[in-house]
Amino acid sequence: MIPYRTGTARRGIEQALVAAGKDLDGLRAEDLALLEDYHTGGRLATVQLAELIGITETSAVLDAGAGIGGTARYVASSFDCTVTAVDLSDEYCEIAAWLNRLVGLDDRIDVRQADVTALPYDDSKFDVVFSQHVQMNVADKRRLYDEARRVLRVGGRLALWDITAGDGREIDYPMPWADGVEHSHLAAPDELRKVLETAGLTVEHWADLTETIAPLMQTIQSLPPAPLGLQAFVPDFRKRLENLTAALTDGRVRAIQAVARRNT
Repeated sequence: MIPYRTGTARRGIEQALVAAGKDLDGLRAEDLALLEDYHTGGRLATVQLAELIGITETSAVLDAGAGIGGTARYVASSFDCTVTAVDLSDEYCEIAAWLNRLVGLDDRIDVRQADVTALPYDDSKFDVVFSQHVQMNVADKRRLYDEARRVLRVGGRLALWDITAGDGREIDYPMPWADGVEHSHLAAPDELRKVLETAGLTVEHWADLTETIAPLMQTIQSLPPAPLGLQAFVPDFRKRLENLTAALTDGRVRAIQAVARRNT
């Protein structure tokens, strides 16, 4: 199973917000920061990637594989720009739209259910495409990045934050992106970079942040669960976090941050 459709996610998030003392009628975007970034490093990783990409208020941004919309809300609220958010999970799209309304960002974020390997948008529509922890579920990575390049304008950039294969040893499941190997499609870092380049994207920034992110994940894992956290809507979250942290720590997976530009 891919853990993105449970039927209970909205109820879990609502209960977590109430338990944390949040007023749903007066919710702010920053109130959601601890529970909406479903990727390694959470909000810190989102902020770092956004800083690398050079977003302005005139940027047209696509969050491709948006989950419940954390990156889209952060970008829209921080840079005062418009964002399009797509995800394959209808449940996540419904939650993203609901949370956008609660924090007053529904006029700046358009949410649409869509496949990131077949985006329903015209060529050259966006200045920035975010792709965070998406390709692990996508077997056809060339198609994924062909689509990202197609919808980018010339000079536009793909912002990538992903988990890749590491030293070749098997990983333990469940992981945050899959319950088992049948839904997990990890490529080695050099293979992933080659696919980006073959798709016609020029890699401008490539950083293996495993040695930095592994200690951070160890710290997060050691903390007691707070009311607001990914466990509010991700089944077996603590076990997924434990397995991911162990694999990052011992080198079975790597954490890659990258920026690639469409030049032609």
